Amino acid sequence: MRKLWLVSFAAVLLLAGATPKAALYIHQATGARVPQLFLTSDQCMACHDQLTTRTGDDISIGTDWRGSIMANSSRDPYWHAAVRREIMDHPAASDEIQDECTRCHMPMSNVVERALGGRGRAFDHLPINDADDPIDDLAADGVSCTLCHQIQAENLGRPESFSGGFVIDTVLRNVEHRRFAFGPFVVDTGRIAIMRSATHFRPSEGRHVQTSEFCGTCHVLYTNIRNRSDRVIGKFPEQTPNLEWEHSAYRGRQTCQQCHMPAVDDSVAITSVMGQPRPELSQHTFIGGNFFMLRMLAKYRQDLGVLALPEELESIRHLTEQFLQNNTARIRVASPGVRDGRIEADVTVENLTGHKFPTAYPSRRAWLHVTVRDQRGTIVFESGRLRGNGSIVGNDNDVDPARYEPHYDRIESPDQVQIYEPIMIDTAGRVTTGLLSAIRYTKDNRVLPDGFDKATAIPDIAVQGAAARDANFVGGRDRVRYRIPVRAADGPFVVEAKLWYQPIGFRWAHNLEPYDAFEPQRFLRWYEAMSDVTGIVITQMSLTVR
Repeated sequence: MRKLWLVSFAAVLLLAGATPKAALYIHQATGARVPQLFLTSDQCMACHDQLTTRTGDDISIGTDWRGSIMANSSRDPYWHAAVRREIMDHPAASDEIQDECTRCHMPMSNVVERALGGRGRAFDHLPINDADDPIDDLAADGVSCTLCHQIQAENLGRPESFSGGFVIDTVLRNVEHRRFAFGPFVVDTGRIAIMRSATHFRPSEGRHVQTSEFCGTCHVLYTNIRNRSDRVIGKFPEQTPNLEWEHSAYRGRQTCQQCHMPAVDDSVAITSVMGQPRPELSQHTFIGGNFFMLRMLAKYRQDLGVLALPEELESIRHLTEQFLQNNTARIRVASPGVRDGRIEADVTVENLTGHKFPTAYPSRRAWLHVTVRDQRGTIVFESGRLRGNGSIVGNDNDVDPARYEPHYDRIESPDQVQIYEPIMIDTAGRVTTGLLSAIRYTKDNRVLPDGFDKATAIPDIAVQGAAARDANFVGGRDRVRYRIPVRAADGPFVVEAKLWYQPIGFRWAHNLEPYDAFEPQRFLRWYEAMSDVTGIVITQMSLTVR
């Protein structure tokens, strides 16, 4: 009903040539006022949906976005659980933690709350479906249209732009006292007038929205390291995909948007009102790596207040899994042979992305699952099998949170598993999944992008642990030698290698168990209910050895 009303409202404004009056945000506690800085996405969708290519493919901007992780960043139940965990670990820093975490997960409400003289809040705006304030609506809208399209070109790519350091004009510094909405195209006078009539935004060319540095404002994230007294003692590089990209061969060759917002191979209208064909429209699907969260959002959409329709979430999930399987990595098995009662084979993983694989939030991991079958099809060797509960057989960290699986150059027994992952430690040298307790990575062997020189990488993106000394772990690939005893078995043998991937590893979920609060316990309950779909096979290859 609300969307229909907004469509009608926009149509009336367009026909009447009216300009909506400036609105104010009013802080409920203090009465402070600031000009309206944002519109929610449904008001943009009134004109930027119902778009198709000449062949009939639906490329509606709002519909694509609504099913994405970006649209649901504020609804993410793992984020809810992680923020609650950090607050329970560091209770004196609750205000700072919520402000820090909402900067990129609830960015519009964060900007407004800061403009009103306060800090960004997380749990004040939850649950989503209980929102009763305009700022609640902004929080619910996640990473939305009028947030991204208002980011200024100021400081992009510089350290001050990282960790949500994007710049939004909160004081109406433009000469017309209107808000600019930046996009990659030049907009003619007539279409400027149409958008100004329906909103208080003036469309303007701003090609910075197509740069990787633009994405880096949230996708280079440093978190505050806090000691047991909750005092800040440093900065921790929680995720650094843009810095990894800068140190790779992809810089100057391919941007974030070219992969994660693939362009339409056609000239198409970007609005259903007086649409002008535009070349290479970037689709707002925001394809990434978190297929598991898309599954969870779909299964628990009523609990989380998800507005996307089930088929919209399913479409983005399918595109995500397809993207992961076609565009991220490939595997090769080479040099197989039987020598002295052992099969020897090299398994090479090649990274096809412009950053480490996997990258971003450190709960993500990929690993090799290698099996050998004899002439009867019986498994005579297996390393890296995924259990039904989301854990990996042979992985020390899944069994014991104080330990972790090292990086391997050579694997000779089933209890050795090559897992590509970051492992963090705290000030006492203990393995941790607490972001604000972590001081450094003790292991980081995520597969490097092409052109990445591990000898010259800055510390924040450096390879850590045994992989730093592995001559076969280099920019673009890793090669592992498998030496598998098969003396008692009869060949020919089939060697099969699979590369698996999980967005949220077993330990990252189960380390929430001690936190007796609603959000951690809810997520763990849901994770266990879905544990059989926590991972997918990215790529695989098999060979027969005689």
